[in-house]
Amino acid sequence: MSEHSSSFMAKSTIKAADLEHRRKVNFNIGKYNAAVPLGKTQFTDVHLARERAKNVKWRAIENLDKNLEQFETLLTKRGGKVIWAEDAKQAVEEVLKICKAKNCKTIVKSKSMVTEEIHLNDHLEQHGIESVETDLGEYIQQLDGEPPYHIVTPAMHKSREDIAKLFTEKLHVAPNLSAEQLTLVARDVLREKYVQAEIGITGANFILADIGGVAISENEGNARLSNAFPKTHIVITGIEKVIPSMNDLALFWPLLATYGTGQQITSYNTIVSGPRQAGEPDGPDEMYVILLDNGRTNILANERTRESLYCIRCGACLNACPVYKNIGGHAYETTYSGPIGAVITPQLKGMDEWKHLSYASSLCGNCTEVCAVKINLHEILLENRHDAVEEGGYSWGEKVAWKLWKQATLHRNMYNMGNQKLKNWMVNKVFKGWTTNRADLNFAGKTFNEMWKERKGK
Repeated sequence: MSEHSSSFMAKSTIKAADLEHRRKVNFNIGKYNAAVPLGKTQFTDVHLARERAKNVKWRAIENLDKNLEQFETLLTKRGGKVIWAEDAKQAVEEVLKICKAKNCKTIVKSKSMVTEEIHLNDHLEQHGIESVETDLGEYIQQLDGEPPYHIVTPAMHKSREDIAKLFTEKLHVAPNLSAEQLTLVARDVLREKYVQAEIGITGANFILADIGGVAISENEGNARLSNAFPKTHIVITGIEKVIPSMNDLALFWPLLATYGTGQQITSYNTIVSGPRQAGEPDGPDEMYVILLDNGRTNILANERTRESLYCIRCGACLNACPVYKNIGGHAYETTYSGPIGAVITPQLKGMDEWKHLSYASSLCGNCTEVCAVKINLHEILLENRHDAVEEGGYSWGEKVAWKLWKQATLHRNMYNMGNQKLKNWMVNKVFKGWTTNRADLNFAGKTFNEMWKERKGK
């Protein structure tokens, strides 16, 4: 068992028994579940909309090289600069080069999972650069020294009382502030940072190939401030975020809003297609877009798992997953948690260390049912399990146990040989690994095959 697997089992065991944690998570997911049906009413046929979105992403990913080259060409014409980064190290190095050239001391950063993926804040801190999260949920997590708990709702596991206590400890404000007052405190702190920062960093919800633009969706306006106030704007995005045309946003923006938060449309939707142009009153003097691979081409090369690149990071699968709702986001110990994280993390970071995530699923299929772009998540989890078995790494005892089980199920006479007591003893006592994290199996007194033979004999 890998170190990550052992840690996952330990943390998930603790969280699964934490009823207060479950209450907070279910409260927030309950509000989400109440909002989503209202958001869906804007679609005449929501299933058809999802199918069309999947087809658009299919075309985008199948022509990924051409779409990204077109994006680069058009953005460059408007004065933007595109940097291709093969891995996290290269992406971080490019950001640090820009920071050094600009003599940067402070960065404001809007919500971006890909910057969490490359641990950008930690690297900037090591080089004496202050990186401030400007999304309220991300800012709360940064104050508490925690990574995001959820793809869309970073502080989902915290109650208002938890946040009030944190603000009192870190920002020295009065205790027991209301939610509105806490938001105003954060706004006062962050607005000072916007005018101080030399560089603003954002992610991208979509890369628009036909205009060389970047589309950003948000509910707080912090991304707009992060890319408009500082003189330098850096976009860091995964290469899979591309869509062929700006016109596709008419489909993807409502889908992302509905499946992400239950809204019909997100409050602020921005398209950025380069630095400030001649005659424009505001905007950055320079704009860089870092296109990050970091294992995504490994997924692209695998036809059976490729469709996981269609993900638009709405987080719907997390909210639907019974495993996630019981153990929470931090137990996964990876940037992308829940079903989509269990699907892509072993492909991005290596099967050997992360194969256990593919087993953190009941295979109920609820994640596939709610996916905004109809990714067959539960089927890809099975593909990951198959790949993990093919690559080996399992104990001799486990291999022998499954071979015996296979032979027994293929040969009914062999399966019928042992009585109930013997079968229970074999599974629960001899092969102890099976019941380490599962309840004991209790076989029936007679198999169906035996009962069928008895019935036919009468």
